[in-house]
Amino acid sequence: MMRRGRGPNRQRRGGRGSGRGGGSGGGEGGRGGEEGGRGGGGGGRGGGGRSGRGGGGGGGEQRWWDPAWRAQRLAAMGKERGPAKQVDGAAWAARFRKLAAGGGAVGSGAAGGGAGGSGASGNGAVESGSMGSGAAGAQQVGSLPEEIVIRENYGREGTEQLQVLAEQAGLYFQTYGKGTGTVAVASRVPLPSYRADLDDRHGRSERQITVSSDLHQHVSNLLAPSSSFAPGAPTPAPPAASAAAGAAPGAQRGASVAATPSQFAASAAANALRIQSEALRAEQNRRKSSPAVQAMMAQRQRLPAFKQREELLRAVQQSQVLVVSGETGCGKTTQLPQFILESEIDAGRGAQTMIICTQPRRISATSVAGRVAAERGEDVGGSVGYQIRMESRRGPNTRLLFCTTGVLLRRLVQEPDLAGVSHVMVDEIHERGMNEDFLLIILRDLLPRRPDLRLVLMSATINAELFSEYFNKAPMAHIPGFTHPVEQLFLEHVLERTRIPIRDQGQQGRGFSRGGGGGGRGNGRGRRERTASVAKKDPVSDAWEDLDVWSHYSAFSRPTQESLNTWSPDKLDIDLVASVVEHICRNEAEGAVLVFLTGWDEISKLLEALKGMPVAGQPSKVLLLPLHGSMPTIHQKEIFNRPPPGVRKVVLATNIAETSITIDDVVYVVDCGKAKETSYDALNKLACLLPSWVSKASAHQRRGRAGRVQPGVCFHLYPKVVYDSLLEFQLPEILRTPLQELCLQIKHLGLGHVQSFLSKAMQPPEPLAVQNAVQLLETIGALTPDEQLTSLGCHLAALPVEPRIGKMLIFGAIFNCLAPALTIAASLAYRDPFVLPLDKKEMADAAKKEFAKESRSDHIALLNAFEGWRAAKMQRQERDYCWDNFLSAPVLQMVADMRGQFLLLLSDIGFYDPRVGLNEYSKLASDQEMLSAVICAGLYPSVAQIRRQGKRFVFFTKDDGRVEMHPSSVNAFCPSFSRPCLVYNEKVKTSDIFLRDSTMVSDFALLMFGGNLEPAPAGRTGFDMLGGYLHFSASAQTAKLVQDLRQQLDSLLRDKIENPSLDVHAQGERVVAAVRSLLSSPHADSLPPAESGGGGGGGRGGGRGGGRGGGRHGGGRGHGHGHRGRGGRH
Repeated sequence: MMRRGRGPNRQRRGGRGSGRGGGSGGGEGGRGGEEGGRGGGGGGRGGGGRSGRGGGGGGGEQRWWDPAWRAQRLAAMGKERGPAKQVDGAAWAARFRKLAAGGGAVGSGAAGGGAGGSGASGNGAVESGSMGSGAAGAQQVGSLPEEIVIRENYGREGTEQLQVLAEQAGLYFQTYGKGTGTVAVASRVPLPSYRADLDDRHGRSERQITVSSDLHQHVSNLLAPSSSFAPGAPTPAPPAASAAAGAAPGAQRGASVAATPSQFAASAAANALRIQSEALRAEQNRRKSSPAVQAMMAQRQRLPAFKQREELLRAVQQSQVLVVSGETGCGKTTQLPQFILESEIDAGRGAQTMIICTQPRRISATSVAGRVAAERGEDVGGSVGYQIRMESRRGPNTRLLFCTTGVLLRRLVQEPDLAGVSHVMVDEIHERGMNEDFLLIILRDLLPRRPDLRLVLMSATINAELFSEYFNKAPMAHIPGFTHPVEQLFLEHVLERTRIPIRDQGQQGRGFSRGGGGGGRGNGRGRRERTASVAKKDPVSDAWEDLDVWSHYSAFSRPTQESLNTWSPDKLDIDLVASVVEHICRNEAEGAVLVFLTGWDEISKLLEALKGMPVAGQPSKVLLLPLHGSMPTIHQKEIFNRPPPGVRKVVLATNIAETSITIDDVVYVVDCGKAKETSYDALNKLACLLPSWVSKASAHQRRGRAGRVQPGVCFHLYPKVVYDSLLEFQLPEILRTPLQELCLQIKHLGLGHVQSFLSKAMQPPEPLAVQNAVQLLETIGALTPDEQLTSLGCHLAALPVEPRIGKMLIFGAIFNCLAPALTIAASLAYRDPFVLPLDKKEMADAAKKEFAKESRSDHIALLNAFEGWRAAKMQRQERDYCWDNFLSAPVLQMVADMRGQFLLLLSDIGFYDPRVGLNEYSKLASDQEMLSAVICAGLYPSVAQIRRQGKRFVFFTKDDGRVEMHPSSVNAFCPSFSRPCLVYNEKVKTSDIFLRDSTMVSDFALLMFGGNLEPAPAGRTGFDMLGGYLHFSASAQTAKLVQDLRQQLDSLLRDKIENPSLDVHAQGERVVAAVRSLLSSPHADSLPPAESGGGGGGGRGGGRGGGRGGGRHGGGRGHGHGHRGRGGRH
């Protein structure tokens, strides 16, 4: 959350790649690249980096790179805005205090004058005029305005003075825009980084909608009353599947809760259970005598958990809730469920026992089930089974079921009381996944209704107290682990032991902070001064910056002190990591090395650095293996297999190797201390994926990887002081991710008001995050304004995907584009099939663009790639196809499997009839306009505007303003767009705000399949969308035609959603034909509007050149070699 009085748009000088001017961008980055240009340039000369293409010249005769022109333009801008006004400190202080107290703006009583020329800002704000003018007092919108919007020119110093006054009053303060467009806001509530309503240049899009007379007549004829579909006409009764989908939670129950008709029947049922229990006991006893099971038992008895078997069973029997913690390898996951199963069967209660053990990952559920079944001497599907998405191996005698958390949550829809379940075991709760936290709320509420139900929570780390407190001080049990001792070395010890020097980071630090100061001057000990640019540090970095290195490490050698003095907590030193790995390969005993890095970029850089090392770079001596979640590697088996004698294995991995993957022969761990972690900025509605410090629990897990088979060593490449400052545990996922899928499930389970329910979480999410999720669900039609689940929402809740992707599936089925919708939805829900090549990125990008053809769509690119793979597979050439086109065969196979699962789910809710077949539901699959409209229906309201800027295109969203297209997108560096908007699946902040997985769409696609059409303001004809961010102007005749068609389409869709068996192509044939006519109309093409300034884009090779032009006040975005320079918006 933004600190009061600290807005992200505060101006700062310099910074790494922080060129505010357009800059020449050539050579070593030019003035606009590394050294940080001054001022805000637009339309600079392009010049990319060493290998980049030069950018186009700026439009509108912008020449910010010319000092004479620049001075003249700045003078003209100042004259245009007029002289800066003087701040009446007393008046503004009184006004801010009144706002902070909830009393709104101060009127004429303040300092002899009111806020002249005030007007409502339209969003509950009070818009200021000039203080002390003697004009009327400020107007107030609502009873208690939340903010004051200040548009007057007070100059930089005056604005800073206003900020101080607002901060002193306890208000938030933020400036938006630059130059003559600067607007300041003081508010009682936190302010986002961007406000479209205060951006006069990009905050609103206006487009003219035209329809030819012939098309107008054609569509009018189709919509005439003689149409075969009349909105509101009676429709057939819903099929059983649809009725079930809309039934109240718990309406369908299993036979286990059916009331028996008589005492005789009850006695017969009890006798049957007794016979079944005896059979289970006899079978268990028979298997215990087999040599294979006895050998397994000998292994089990050596596990620490087995030594506490009786104690654990007694605790489970005596307590409704038990919290069990245990170190990795103690056996809690495989043994404790077995103990309970064996005990219940031996006691003659096997038939009444049903143990459900949840796992956070699919691979864990299947592998643990396989191990437990093997230890019992049986195959999976007997007394032990598993159930995951798309796969289930269980039988009538299954009494111990391993499943993912999502599977149990879906079971709760039909069985809110979990009838027939005797034990629930939730494993890996320390990971604090969102589904796990959600499940714990439900189970805590369920326990009073099911006093016979036993709940066991299992954690790998020592935060058991937190869960014990949540469950009313539930008893705890701890199982000690069995690992070999691991020597723990922090950076100071690593440097002392290896004598590896850390190079002076002063040159690297020429841009210490993105958008911040330029490296800072030396302070006599080689460390940078702390400036305003680095004031917003995390506590871990602060702890290091505040340390006196020379004093704290006086006992260490001088070279170690000097290296520590130049080490930066904000930069991953790849050279240091490579040197440590080389030291291990050269000097340490045999054993595999596991290196923890933050992401693919670091893995790739380290891989290249190691290849140049004397020992680590020799393939005959060292096997280098990358391991990344999105990169299926041809060396997958080698990661787990032991290498040949004399060869050392070095695995470069992300945090996937902390718990998800176990490499048994690891002896040495190199821990860089960071991981890419998703966080959610509720204020700006933005997911962030940035490297952040791991928790102490994660560092402990990483260290433990080195002691699996023999004593090991862990090289932590950060000082002990930094380790001591780490959080104990990672923030739970429920606090770090958007919540729309969770909120939809809460409504589907009938758990009441979303905010009230989530307030019962162990660590409740912030209310704004919940509000954003509910608002999105309302926007897509899943919830009503009073938070009631709609029919569409009920259908979406039955699909185990993000709600917008689920909506795309349903609309694909409705509009006969089901086959492509299945492929796109499966890929978005799982993983991008395009792989990350180490040294052929340009070739991979070219292959992906070839799949996209001229569609300007990442979704159509992956669709064409998938179809090509299926064709190649028919010819048994899929391996060559994937190799040539940089595709992952396992990912494509998973997409194919998920398509089949989605078909079953759509059949369950009535939107697909397998007797009809997929081809019938895909008759319009080749209609790209219809398919793009279906994608639009699913991904709305994630809409971005496309604008021309010189010779390149730039992108804007309502919540963020200017954004970037992710380099992996086919729409990055596109030479042309024929339409002014695109929809996207994901928006994430890393070094900048990037859009991923986008598709260009027409205005008519938005008008027909986007959000509600809002009437245009008085005196204008047309429609608004997204609260006025998108405005479509049209003649009265065209506006009426669009409105009539949209109303009939909405009516048709309402009937279809209520009754999935309705055939819209029969009942609404004319409406669908009219929609298709508009979508395929030549008028659907309209070039994106041009910005009035701006330089062209440079090439990829060495950073993009060019400036970000600005109308009359172009905001500069100069890019130099290797580093990005970003100026402010003007």
